[in-house]
Amino acid sequence: MDPNKLNNNDLVLSKAIKLDEEMLKLPNRVSETLTGHHVLITGGTGFMGKVFIEKVLRKTPNVGGLYLLIRHKKGKDPKERLRETFSSPLFNQLKEERGADIIERKVHPVLGDVSLPDLGLSKEDRQFLADTITVVYHMAATIRFDEALKKAVLLNTRGTKLMLQLAKEMKKLELFGHVSTAYCHLNEPVLEEKPYPPPADPHNIIKCMEWMSDEVAESMTKKILGNLPNTYAYTKALAEALVVEQFDHMPAAIMRPSIVVPIWKEPLPGWTDNINGPTGLLIGAGKGVIRSMYCDSDSYADFLPVDIAVNGMMVATWNWIARKDRSRRICHMTSSSEIKISWAEIVELGRAIVENVVPLNGVAWYPGGSLKKNRTYHQICVFFFHWVPAYILDFFIWCAGYEPVLKRVQNRIQKGFDVFEYYANNQWDFKNTSALYIRPLLNERERREYKVDGEGIDFEEYFTDCVKAARVYILKEMPDTIPAARRHMRVMYWVDWVAHILFWYFVVYMLTLCSTTVHDAREAAFGLVGSGFRAILGGDSSAPASAAASASVPMADL
Repeated sequence: MDPNKLNNNDLVLSKAIKLDEEMLKLPNRVSETLTGHHVLITGGTGFMGKVFIEKVLRKTPNVGGLYLLIRHKKGKDPKERLRETFSSPLFNQLKEERGADIIERKVHPVLGDVSLPDLGLSKEDRQFLADTITVVYHMAATIRFDEALKKAVLLNTRGTKLMLQLAKEMKKLELFGHVSTAYCHLNEPVLEEKPYPPPADPHNIIKCMEWMSDEVAESMTKKILGNLPNTYAYTKALAEALVVEQFDHMPAAIMRPSIVVPIWKEPLPGWTDNINGPTGLLIGAGKGVIRSMYCDSDSYADFLPVDIAVNGMMVATWNWIARKDRSRRICHMTSSSEIKISWAEIVELGRAIVENVVPLNGVAWYPGGSLKKNRTYHQICVFFFHWVPAYILDFFIWCAGYEPVLKRVQNRIQKGFDVFEYYANNQWDFKNTSALYIRPLLNERERREYKVDGEGIDFEEYFTDCVKAARVYILKEMPDTIPAARRHMRVMYWVDWVAHILFWYFVVYMLTLCSTTVHDAREAAFGLVGSGFRAILGGDSSAPASAAASASVPMADL
């Protein structure tokens, strides 16, 4: 080994260590913001809620307490659901750094449900929260885009109204942070960090949904939504209007994250607990069950890793509580104004990863397909390359004595397409002036620990981490199965080639057959018409019959 090279490496490492030591001497004002505060969180068992709680406990262990509003679900009480939530590998680093007992000491479940009147709180719990809580993060919402209108209104809109009423009773409240979405005012091509008029009066809509039956609400959904694509965007826009109404009466702020995707770095690169958004597309394409998408390949969506979105929430909280800045009551947590990655780039990057780096187990077909700008062409491809293979493979699965699954998978994919296509074929520009303003106010340590932008993200590394994590935590496919998955992928590559050759041979054969048949039929028809004219002009009444008889064979072929 070259001693000079070793010395140079040691020198670089020494400088890096010294830089880290100097950085650690800097104050971490963002982490200190919630020290001693008692924080009420709704939606704490959701994807973003889990990452937020982990970050707060790891960076601010001296927080007064986190109180999670949790409902009964599937026969499990709040304490049981809390234990289940914190058993996730997401919290392993927290337990190692702060001790496993920090969760028991700092996190407290409160029985409640934002979709119920009075939030389903007991009088005792409501009074305790009113006397104790200093900061609220309202993240609870149904994120199903095709949710029934009545349910979406009662949860997303009325739930926000009830949370605001509770917050007004809190004697020590310093911040009510409403976590909305950047994609709720879809009629605006350029979205600023400002309030927008709601699509309807939220109070009237709540009253209507409270007395209206599910059937009546469902029948009126399209008319009520107008030109908005789904109940999620509609009800989140209404909820924002309720918060804006309280700007002059309480310390309320709106945080608008874009599409939150798996973790970039901390604490577990690539981790997610669902297959929504790009993760679902990567898995579906990697398994070979998604081969066509109706999408403008040159357009882009606004994605933000969930840990960066959570950092944005923390920095906005610091700006509000510590700096007492009331000029930025609406903050975007978005990335597309600075970094744009097209759908085509995402698809090609994902395909390269699942083909060559992290193949998935048991792929139904070799990954392939493409984005289609023409809806008709897309639908044709879906029929031939989604539905036909699904039915064929399900038939063989059924013959082998197992329950068919691919038809059910395709039904789920098509429902996802119904939502995806609207966002993939429209474009919005999100301004992030608050993030640009706040970033220079952070010191080097804070910028490193609370990264709030997409600059410097290696997308190939990021999506590779996403596929690896999805493989382990969603699909339960362990890393030691990757060699077998690679072998299976090579087999499916040749199967795909043979299938393509046979398919196009069949197409050419059918076109040739049809062409020959049409040619014979055309010749027979011309012969019949000509014979008829000759018979009429020549007076031979038997000619048409004989002509028809002579044409009987080709006509039968037709």
